[in-house]
Amino acid sequence: MRFAMIDGLPLPRRYFAIAALSAGTALAVIDGGIATVALPTIARDLHVESSSVVAVVTVYQLILAMMILPFAGIGDRFGLKRTYQFGQIVFTVATLLCFFAKSLPFLVVVRAAQALGAAAALSVSSALIRSIYPAKQLGRGLGINSVVVSSSAALAPTLGGLVLSIAPWPWVFASAVPFALLSLALGRALPAPRSHDEPFDVLGAVMCAGMIGLVIGGAESAVHGDSPVVSAAIIAVGALVGVIFIRRERGEAKPILPIDLLGRPVIALSAIGAYTAFTASMTLLLSTPFRLQHEIGLSAAEVGAAIAPWPLTNMIVAPLAGWLSDRVPAGLLGGIGMAVSIVALVLIALLPADPAYIDIAWRMAMCGSGFGLFLPPNARLIIGSAPRERAAAAGGLVGTVRLVGQTTGATLVAALLALGIGGGATPPLIAAGLALVAGLCSLARLRPSIRNPRSDEAEDEQPGTQVSW
Repeated sequence: MRFAMIDGLPLPRRYFAIAALSAGTALAVIDGGIATVALPTIARDLHVESSSVVAVVTVYQLILAMMILPFAGIGDRFGLKRTYQFGQIVFTVATLLCFFAKSLPFLVVVRAAQALGAAAALSVSSALIRSIYPAKQLGRGLGINSVVVSSSAALAPTLGGLVLSIAPWPWVFASAVPFALLSLALGRALPAPRSHDEPFDVLGAVMCAGMIGLVIGGAESAVHGDSPVVSAAIIAVGALVGVIFIRRERGEAKPILPIDLLGRPVIALSAIGAYTAFTASMTLLLSTPFRLQHEIGLSAAEVGAAIAPWPLTNMIVAPLAGWLSDRVPAGLLGGIGMAVSIVALVLIALLPADPAYIDIAWRMAMCGSGFGLFLPPNARLIIGSAPRERAAAAGGLVGTVRLVGQTTGATLVAALLALGIGGGATPPLIAAGLALVAGLCSLARLRPSIRNPRSDEAEDEQPGTQVSW
């Protein structure tokens, strides 16, 4: 049966495609967070130090950050659907190998393979959203995807703890496999592959991954107490690779690093705003447990309950923000969202010495609602402002900015903790400053001279190609 895809997928096919994409997104997010609760058990069973087993988590995040943009380029070359499903197959096979892990190095290699699969899927997910939804519902689609990400992140620790209570630790990683199988089963509904004949820039992909990996790896090395000279050298090499890489990319028609898209002020401002917003949110979320436990004296369970209003509120606000972004300028929504978050972050910094649960909870809910109001419209503007043939690159940019921002936030918190100021009022105040930058970037997009001269609606209303199902 054949359909002409003019503006999104027809019903009911669209619903199956949304379910396939949601399951694949949940897969990657859950697997990224579920391993944390299993680390002590893995360290005991594999007879390694606790400090060493953290590599199971960090290698996953590092590979994700390194590979999303290269895989977005592969998606442009070989087709979004093929790349998405290839990633899920790689993830599933790598997960099965976890059951054969008898040493930490082997498990780290398997986790790297899982991250490769997750990166392939995440790199093209935003571009697939643009193909699945009609142009006027793109913000709604991104809002729903944000809910899937938030709920999956909130589910991961609980699911991991439940699995560990009844099964050995390899089953913690296998618990995400049903999402992969469901997504693959429903994947027939996804838009059919539209490949291109131009060659894939292998050297550019390697340089892109090397640049991100060296800079992030060097920063992580520095905050974890390794030699400052060696850490600085790693960062310097990464920066040098980056300079050469960017100069080289300027001559490419479809660069791996989307500098053609970043040349558009509306996308550049959105990317900067997203980076500072993700850095701010991670700075707060990682530092708050230290403050609540060490300074205020809450138990681990009480800390979890105090932070829970953030993701719960975000799950409500994100789809609403996505729906509004189809009707209200993203710059205005983002500015309001960051204003709310700035107020909340300052109030969190000024918590009383002995706060009640409600004193913390309503501040966290307020902060989560502000970020929820900012992020989906911001992502919509990046993806909707890119030409359709560069949708995968725009989606890769969104994913990379998110991961690099979160990694920067984690590194910043580690540095603040090393300085002895990571558990007090300093992190939320720094987060408020970062949120201010994000808000100013958002409001700047309201200027007519900044907006893309060709609107996203015009881009999305172009006729597509024939697709089969």
